[in-house]
Amino acid sequence: MALHFELVTPEKLVRSEEVYMVVVPGTEGDFGVLAGHAPVMSVIRPGELTVYSSANSVTARIPVEGGFAEVNEKGLTVLAEAVGEAA
Repeated sequence: MALHFELVTPEKLVRSEEVYMVVVPGTEGDFGVLAGHAPVMSVIRPGELTVYSSANSVTARIPVEGGFAEVNEKGLTVLAEAVGEAA
């Protein structure tokens, strides 16, 4: 089962894809989101989103400059203030 992940800035949709997991830099600490995660909203701090295509495969590390993360029945949406280049 895949997680639908969207990364959005005020200017554009940066990414929209099916992934295994995303680790988000929350203000209370990093947290991982998998498919079926309970609904939650969190403020994110400047840091790095880590995107996994499988349990052991990191496909992207994306710097973000704060914003919000929302997990609902549709997946994970990160509304970032700004996004750097993915590594």
